[in-house]
Amino acid sequence: MKITYENNTATICLDGRISVNNAPEIEKEIFAAVEGKDGHIVIDADKLEYISSAGLRVLMKLARLRKEKLTVLNVSRDVYDIFETTGFTEIFDVRKALRSVSVEGCQEIGSGGYGTVYRLDDETIIKVYNRSSLDVVETERIMSQRAFVNGLPTAIPYDTVRVGDKYGVVYEMLEARTVAQLLDAAPDKLEEYIKPYAAALREYHGIEIHDELFNDKKQLFYGTADIVAPYLTEEENVLIRSYLDSIPDRRTFIHGDYNLKNVMVKDGELMLIDIGDAGVGHPAFDLAGVWLFCHYTKKAQLPPEEIRRLMGFDPELSEKVWDVFCREYFLTDDPEKLSDYSEKIKPLALFTVAYHGIRRSAGQSEEVMQKRVDHLIRGNLMPAIRSSAAIDF
Repeated sequence: MKITYENNTATICLDGRISVNNAPEIEKEIFAAVEGKDGHIVIDADKLEYISSAGLRVLMKLARLRKEKLTVLNVSRDVYDIFETTGFTEIFDVRKALRSVSVEGCQEIGSGGYGTVYRLDDETIIKVYNRSSLDVVETERIMSQRAFVNGLPTAIPYDTVRVGDKYGVVYEMLEARTVAQLLDAAPDKLEEYIKPYAAALREYHGIEIHDELFNDKKQLFYGTADIVAPYLTEEENVLIRSYLDSIPDRRTFIHGDYNLKNVMVKDGELMLIDIGDAGVGHPAFDLAGVWLFCHYTKKAQLPPEEIRRLMGFDPELSEKVWDVFCREYFLTDDPEKLSDYSEKIKPLALFTVAYHGIRRSAGQSEEVMQKRVDHLIRGNLMPAIRSSAAIDF
């Protein structure tokens, strides 16, 4: 038996056979290992071949002592039958072992900070997560289901799987291609691809979500404001808070990463993938993401081939993509109005950059955090907030 600790969670890896003969010894080992330690406990049954009623009582005793519902992962079919027959599937969160999938030789559709999407075959795709826990992966799978139920055209999730030492979710996606792939193959058809991409987002923003699983985007940004507060002056903190306060509250569906690689097209129908960042809020949160994708990625200090890989198409097209997108989303050709919309979106886009940069720096040294704040908040965000009008569309 092996016991590991990570992210305030103790993972107890059971193995072999647990019966009346060795249950007392295993009980002593488990209780000695977790004594005095806070956090959650997860039981990994990947190598567990058999567990008797004596072993089940050890787990029951552990759950009662910790006053929590134990999660038991990677349970084989035979061991699951024991849990189910004895009624322990009603008491514990028992999850069957995940099937293993290989992405070797599979076409990469797109990649981001959280993972990479591959095409498995003509009918399915898979998102492989970089370092996410099983709970995070399962949450995104459930979010896809609930978004679908709420009227969003999401790819239908099948199951959660193992991909080497990582986790993935398999989705149905019949012979579809991303908007980025279509644009990369036929840049002369830019308007033909971008107009429905923009019109679809406008339609999605007409859907309200009343589901606690979808976080309020503005509240996440308030959290970032709290993190940077000690590194800023009172006047700067008031300015940031006032800016966030000025963004109208909405329950609009927000994809959270609506770039051209996260929208797939099948027979003219658009479908959303990679909605792990989905939430609710003002449409400007999604528009800020599109603005960033078109304006910021191209300027990243990366080799040209890496920028092209991140965008999924020729970066030189990005300005035109934003122009066509903006005209279609806001249903206007008026240059002044379009410029005004862009200027109002820009501060939130830069706040999004700051949000991710600050969150990644959390827990690092005071010096590192101060440098991040000086660059992302004082250098980029503050000037944009001071020179921009409030979001009022």
